[in-house]
Amino acid sequence: MKLQFKQSGFTLIEVMAVVVILGLLVTLVVPRVLGRQEQAQIQKAQIDIQMLSGALTMYKLDNFNFPSTSQGIESLVNKPSGTPEAKNWRSGYVTRLPKDPWGNPYLYLQPGNNSKDYDIWSYGADGKKGGTGPDQDIGNWNLP
Repeated sequence: MKLQFKQSGFTLIEVMAVVVILGLLVTLVVPRVLGRQEQAQIQKAQIDIQMLSGALTMYKLDNFNFPSTSQGIESLVNKPSGTPEAKNWRSGYVTRLPKDPWGNPYLYLQPGNNSKDYDIWSYGADGKKGGTGPDQDIGNWNLP
């Protein structure tokens, strides 16, 4: 009685065919996914800025002024000291300040250079003023 062993597995040609197919899929899919990630980060920054703008409007309704630049948007989380005084400050404008999608704090200027009341912005992916695409500045003055 002879024992026969059957070898199973993939041939080199089959493995190479799978590698080529995977390579083609990666070249088609990755650029689309990366483009979507950049777009999603920009949209998140825009939504955060809109949310902070809404909270600043509530702050102004309570206190009759926007926080000064030195008081900053931190005034939405903790009662600010200094001028203008926040006589009717309430907790709950926001529970915490978000960071932009690239891990940097949002910037605040009052009065604003780009809008009359205040500016809230992120410098984008590169963290530097100016730029295009994902590196562009995103602020309350250029929201869709």
